[in-house]
Amino acid sequence: MVFSKINSLSFFLSLVLLFSLSTAKTPPRPRAFLLPVTKDAATKQFVTFINQRTPLVQVKLTVDLGQRFLWVDCEKGYVSSSYKPVPCDSVPCNRSLSGACVESCVGSPSPGCNNNTCAHSPYNPFIRTSTSGELAQDVISLQSTDGSNPGKFLSTNGVVFDCAPSFLLEKLAKNVKGILGLGNGYVGFPTQLANAFRVPRKFAICLTSSATSRGVIFFGDSPYVFLPGMDVSKRLVYTPILKNPVSTAGSYFQGEPSTDYFIGVTSIKINGNVVPINTTLLTITKDGNGGTKISTVDPYTKLETSIYNALTKAFVKSLAKVPRVKPVAPFNVCYNRSSLGSTRVGPGVPPIELVLGSKNATSWNIWGVNSMVAVNNDVLCLGFVDGGVEPTTSIVIGAHQIEDNLLQFDIANKRLGFTSSLLFGQTTCANFNFTSKA
Repeated sequence: MVFSKINSLSFFLSLVLLFSLSTAKTPPRPRAFLLPVTKDAATKQFVTFINQRTPLVQVKLTVDLGQRFLWVDCEKGYVSSSYKPVPCDSVPCNRSLSGACVESCVGSPSPGCNNNTCAHSPYNPFIRTSTSGELAQDVISLQSTDGSNPGKFLSTNGVVFDCAPSFLLEKLAKNVKGILGLGNGYVGFPTQLANAFRVPRKFAICLTSSATSRGVIFFGDSPYVFLPGMDVSKRLVYTPILKNPVSTAGSYFQGEPSTDYFIGVTSIKINGNVVPINTTLLTITKDGNGGTKISTVDPYTKLETSIYNALTKAFVKSLAKVPRVKPVAPFNVCYNRSSLGSTRVGPGVPPIELVLGSKNATSWNIWGVNSMVAVNNDVLCLGFVDGGVEPTTSIVIGAHQIEDNLLQFDIANKRLGFTSSLLFGQTTCANFNFTSKA
């Protein structure tokens, strides 16, 4: 009887030990994932790599902040044992807001050509062209992070993307095979990762100004730690992300809302002085026109013509004592570099202040490093361009204006966090440590 009790106790202790060991070996759920992002010198596009398919293949992609989904070329060399076309009327198809179905594909079944398949319209913003593509699902592998260093790669299947024909790659950066759409929608890459890996539905981008260094995109929660040990998430100031009820994509199905990220710019100041503009242009209309969005595919900020004229006039007035030089296209306001001087945050020019909201307004300050563009060794130009008389969107904040700024798109809480220039904190977007911990 005593022997039996001892065995029972021993068995119980063994179970406790086994449970403890198995619990100890269970890795903690990752807080976030990351992708390195670089600036292509020839095209000024921002590019990254993801691992996709079975077996995994590294795919080079151009980053498009507002595009609705990931799309890749399936016409040449797409081989994967885990590829699955998305059926018509399925949940992923309906949530993608597709309005088309391929009932019969001409040719043998292959990636991009299957019967009874959900169809969507991948878009190339650099040639302003879209086409019909098959919506599909496949495996994606991403590197986790604790916010300070990269960690292990983890995989998930069933990530929705669109299959595009090869001609849609025209004018994309060298060796790019598609576009990584980070748009605000169910099939947007950030939302899919959040659902697949159960991380917060938010992401942050930090783009470098140099073609020889790497920036970073985080998916999931902060911190965002940059050398020399600064958590730049503590510098974030927040403003609401606004929803445009009408798509601003190059092509879309009727009833689709925009997947671009809009913010509520209410006025513009230069050197603290309000620039006189027609503020009704800053409001998004019921038809989807007007407002302010952020873009990674437009290299420079585009302004509706009257806003552009008012801004450049005010900027020139603020530097009235500094002689201008001959303009260099696509810019109209240029100066000799030596006549402007320099500061910690770039050329010594007045800050351009985007005032956000009316009550408890915050401001996004654009300093010289982001407002001026070096067109050669001697000349700096104001890096804003004329967006035309009746553009769909009145202000499109371009990539140059967000370089070395960290922007957090908190989709779940409908807010944008921004830091303004990280140079004030004596760091840059190139200072994330991509070396794994020992």
